[in-house]
Amino acid sequence: MSDTLKNSTESDIRFSEVDSMSVVWHGNYVKYLEDGREAFGRQYGLGYLDVYKNKVMTPVVKLDLNYKQYIAYGDRIIIETEFVNTAAAKIIFKYKIYRASDRKLALTAKSIQVFVETDGTLLFTNPSFYEEWKKKWNLSVG
Repeated sequence: MSDTLKNSTESDIRFSEVDSMSVVWHGNYVKYLEDGREAFGRQYGLGYLDVYKNKVMTPVVKLDLNYKQYIAYGDRIIIETEFVNTAAAKIIFKYKIYRASDRKLALTAKSIQVFVETDGTLLFTNPSFYEEWKKKWNLSVG
């Protein structure tokens, strides 16, 4: 198995996602990143429900978005989500969003999520289920 886990998913741009210029409103890109994380979770068994059944939540604490090219109503997009392996008690993803018709890079992004118990307590070490998940995918740390 590789030490890099990636997912690619596609989506159509809906009318409700664009502004008066018929281009995707900038805030909707955060939803596309969420779509990428959900698709990644389904593929690799690290979905929100998988995490929550271990009495842990993973709130997003940092987003970094870099807009490169517009996306318009009627376009189809490709969302590439890549897991960034780290020993720290966090989940990091990198993203690339492309316009499917011409493969133009529209956005690069990065997100950081932390582990929080359901009562709101921040975890400073990786939960055991996450360590087991990493072992399953042969993700060595350091």
